[in-house]
Parts: sequence; C-alpha cells; structure tokens
Amino acid sequence: MSAASVLSTDAEAIADRVEAFVREVVVPYEKDPRIAIHGHGPPEDLVVELRAKARAAGVLTPHILPGGAHLTQRDTAKVLIRSGLSPLGPVAVNTMAPDEGNMYLLGKVGSAEQKARFLDPLVRGEARSAFFMTEPAAEGGAGSDPSMMRTTCEMEGNHWVINGRKAFITGAQGAKVGIVMAKSQDGACMFLVDLPDPAIRIERVLDTIDSSMPGGHAIIAIENLRVPADQMLGASGEGFQYAQVRLSPARLSHCMRWLGACIRANEIATAYACTRQAFGKLLVDHEGVGFMLADNLIDLRQAEQMIDWCAGILDGGSLGTAESSMAKVAVSEALMRVADRCVQVMGGTGVSGDTIVEQVFREIRAFRIYDGPTEVHKWSLAKKVKRDFLKANAA
Repeated sequence: MSAASVLSTDAEAIADRVEAFVREVVVPYEKDPRIAIHGHGPPEDLVVELRAKARAAGVLTPHILPGGAHLTQRDTAKVLIRSGLSPLGPVAVNTMAPDEGNMYLLGKVGSAEQKARFLDPLVRGEARSAFFMTEPAAEGGAGSDPSMMRTTCEMEGNHWVINGRKAFITGAQGAKVGIVMAKSQDGACMFLVDLPDPAIRIERVLDTIDSSMPGGHAIIAIENLRVPADQMLGASGEGFQYAQVRLSPARLSHCMRWLGACIRANEIATAYACTRQAFGKLLVDHEGVGFMLADNLIDLRQAEQMIDWCAGILDGGSLGTAESSMAKVAVSEALMRVADRCVQVMGGTGVSGDTIVEQVFREIRAFRIYDGPTEVHKWSLAKKVKRDFLKANAA
C-alpha cells in the first residue's frame, strides 16, 4: 500500500457497491446460528465464507485501491460508514478493527519486505491481525496510559526477546499477523510477528458485552518470544511515534463503522414506530416517540459532520490528535444516545434479539471505552486548553 493517500473520484460508487453488498448479502447472515451472543464474535468459517462473497462481488478491502493506494480519510468515511450498516459488514468486506488500522500503519511505515510478508495477506483478506498493546489492569499494565507498559524486550544477538502479559487483545484468537508493543531501554518498540506462535499463549477469551469482532478480546501471556531484528517497525524507542501514526485514523474509523450501525438501527426503529399502533394511533404520531426519532436525526447528522471535519484535518497532513479526541467523544456519545433511543422506541422488541438493535446498543456501549474512554479524551483536551492558554499569555 502506498504511503500517500489519493482522492478517489469513484469513492461514492465504491460506497454504493459496499452498501448494496452489505444490505443484500451480509444482512441475512445476522441470524446465522454460528454467531455467538457475547465475546468471541463471528467464527472463522463464517468470516471466510463472507469474504469469499465480498471478493467475488469486488468489494473486499474497498478502502485500498488497486495498486495499493489508500483512499483519503474523507473518502474512507464514505465507504466505512456503509460497511457498518451491519455488524457483520466490516468483517465481510475487510474494513474491521484492528485490521483496518493495522493495514494503515503498515502501509505508512512498513518496509517493502515487511509489507510483502505482513501487509499483503491482510489486504487480500486472507489473514486477520491483532495489535498487542494493552495490559492487565490488575498488574498495573498499560491501558489508556501507554507509558505504563510493562512488557519488555531485550536484544540477544540478532533477535529481540519479549516477555509480558497483554489484555483485551482484539482478534488474537485466529490471527495470523501480530503487532506487539514492548519497551526496551530506549523506550517503546513495535514488532511484526507471525501467528500463531507458541511463545504467545492465549490464556482466555473474555466474555464481553460486544460480539462483532472475530476472535473476541483475549488475555495473552508472552514468554520468551524471539523476534528477528528486521521485524521491528523502525528503530528501538520509536514505538510511540508509530502508534501516533495509527492512532487518529483508527480512532476515527471506529466512529465511521459505528455510525453506519446506528443509521441501520434508526431505520429499524423508524419502521417499527411507523407501523406499530398503540393508544389509537401509530407510535410515531405520539409526540414522545416522534421527538426521539427527530433527536436521532440530529445526532446522526452531527456525528457525520464531526467525522468529516476530523477526516479533513487528517487529509491535510496533521496527526489530528486533539481533533480525533473531540470526534471520538462527540460521535461515541451521540451514537450512544441514538442506540438507546432506538431500544426505547421499540420497547420489548428493542431488548430482544429479533433485530440487531440490541446488539448495536451493546456495541456502542463498548465503543465509548475502546480507543480511549470519553473521560480520558476530555482530560487530554483540558490539558491542551491549559497549555494553549499559558502559551498565548506567556510574558
């Protein structure tokens, strides 16, 4: 994948094809009995089946163009929002986390050899990946504060030896490519590894509130993992620098996909309100219900505009750290309101598995924590407010 992004005049057409595929092919799979309710996500055979259909339809990895160039962030939003119209959509068309963020990172900073070995299978949808950063809270490991990282790496000959434990590692079960973060005496480091590896042991897959990500979220033990020196991304101590390259686009792509999910949930809630009668009239004609749906339209439009604004900042070449924090807070909180109202409008049906509305509610609740809780982003922004004020008013 080229390090440079390009503006695709065909982005809207790509998005239209993705939407048609998700609605016509993927949506019927939402009732597939192979799907677990919590934790582990869609099984591998279902992932392979869906991706085969996406490949045949020409919509696999649609945000990366033939030749390897990446769509601009604004154009990526058009595509990823449509892919999110079903919780299985990102899995089917290969726009899901953490693979989408990992592909972006490798496309930006990977060597030619690293791209050929680790990136190309991801782009082709033949492999899944995992990003090994966060660590168990009970052990004082890194979470929202990556400086707390306890996993270590030491040079032995022409290999690095890594030891530590990781937590909430999305997609580790079944992944073929891993990006492992550890700290050397120079600072944070990133390594590319082939999976599975006997030195990386899955202790357990957590039973979590969400269920859309293959492999779920695992607790991992890393014991004397030996990684050749040429599988380090960049140099020792540059890990946080590369994390920043990945951070804002990956944060924003979460907003894109889950906006699509809430658009779909609102469609379902609207259809319910416009066909269900109570107390002598349609639900939508009761002011309380109608106002909830009106509020949904407002929140969905504001979320879309926030994504577009932040995407424009990233397309301009900025890291967009503060802007992506603002977008993540605004979008996740707005979508939580939307998902909650959809459940409320639909009453008992909204809390059942008869539609995807209850799943969207669960996924969005988890989204408010993933890639940094709202409170961490606000704290970071408050620090920026103070820093900017002191700089502007320095004697």
